[in-house]
Amino acid sequence: MSSHQSEPIRRSIEVEYWVIDDEGRLVEPGELLDASAGAEEEFVEPLIEIKTTPCETTAELRAELFERVGAVLRRADELDRGLVPLATPVYQDEIPERESERTHIQNAVVGEDFEYVRHCAGTHIHVEQQPGRAIDQLNAFIALDPALALVNSSPYFQGRRLAAGARSKLYRWMAYDDVPHQGRLWTYADDTDEWTRRLERRYEEFLTAATDAGVDRRAIASSFDPESAVWTPVQLREEFGTVEWRSPDTALPGQVVRLADDLAGVVERMRDAEVRIQGDGGRVDGEDIVLPEFDAVIGYVNAAIRDGLADPDLQAYLERMGFDVDAYEPVSPAIDSGRTISPEAARQLRLEQAERLERDVLQADPIRGD
Repeated sequence: MSSHQSEPIRRSIEVEYWVIDDEGRLVEPGELLDASAGAEEEFVEPLIEIKTTPCETTAELRAELFERVGAVLRRADELDRGLVPLATPVYQDEIPERESERTHIQNAVVGEDFEYVRHCAGTHIHVEQQPGRAIDQLNAFIALDPALALVNSSPYFQGRRLAAGARSKLYRWMAYDDVPHQGRLWTYADDTDEWTRRLERRYEEFLTAATDAGVDRRAIASSFDPESAVWTPVQLREEFGTVEWRSPDTALPGQVVRLADDLAGVVERMRDAEVRIQGDGGRVDGEDIVLPEFDAVIGYVNAAIRDGLADPDLQAYLERMGFDVDAYEPVSPAIDSGRTISPEAARQLRLEQAERLERDVLQADPIRGD
């Protein structure tokens, strides 16, 4: 066994939560940002992001995420605040942004549809790139993108039912619909050079759109580079040396850690398995990792967004790709109470989900090892 095959696979998590007061209204994080390492403000005022460092094991990742979220929750309790693990605030007409050059430029490029992004809270999972297998890992994560259904956590946008995965629909089919090559899942890549060329083309398109909208080119270059100017659900991140999966909704920490562990498990299998693209079935087993043709992946992704785990073909696909579907409890079907929901009911729902997060973290079972 070579030295890199015996090394642990590092992984990290970034998760966003809505901040509410004791009546369920959205508020700014304020002093919560000082409660823990890794707690940061987001581009809209009522969101807080909590990040972990790269961790070598599931137990280490779980311990750090629970510790950091727990510290913020304890401070929130002192301030009569709560954190809400829902992908959208369910019902909220407008959500104010923080002033920044990046946000100003994105508004100029995307236009009025950038409003949809302001209503989204998600999870990013980074898994360390494996030497010589970065493209295999990227392509595998593209094929695994339908696993977003495992943590769908809101079907609502502005009080009406949108989809089982409302956040994913907002990003992919609404916010970036008029911006070429942004928001959607990209096709498999042949090698890292092809990936780099894609980034460079998308960056030039972004520069052109921003300058056409009246933004100074130097301001664009100071705020964005080819890697940060794109939004696609799966990315090679040279800056962090990871493959990043940006699709999952925000969810309970235990579910997010399980998801990161499942992704790292696929990468672990990759060390001894051939990765190939074939047919429309897909499977991950001890000898092979077979990725479906890209058109089949998109079919599974669309099912994950529209119907979530209610789609039996999607469930079967995720099981073949190595996920224990029954171990996940996506919130969307549990809170789906019809085509519309009132502002009062949305505030109550936020309060209930904030209590659920507090129970999940502060009353967690003792941490188990890998």
